[in-house]
Amino acid sequence: MKKIINGKSYNTDTAEIIASFENGLGSRDFRNYSEELYKTKKGNYFLAGEGGAMTKYSRPVGNMTDGGSDIFVLSKTEAIEWLERHGETEALEKYFADDIEEG
Repeated sequence: MKKIINGKSYNTDTAEIIASFENGLGSRDFRNYSEELYKTKKGNYFLAGEGGAMTKYSRPVGNMTDGGSDIFVLSKTEAIEWLERHGETEALEKYFADDIEEG
């Protein structure tokens, strides 16, 4: 998947995948979605995902909605929050070690 946002190219084929998440709902469930967090060669973060008609990936089709896919740019803070939310401790330690403090 590839998308240009604000003059910058975000491409899943050339970026490094950091972590992925699937919500575990069946493919026929309108709430089903999966996402992958990526880091570009220039150090920018983005989410690439796909999901059903009741997710942020939905697309209008006539007067209804259908599933779709998209790319969303994330700040470093948003990338860290996404990893924390999905319990990706290894990825946090690998990619954001300097941003983690001992509690």
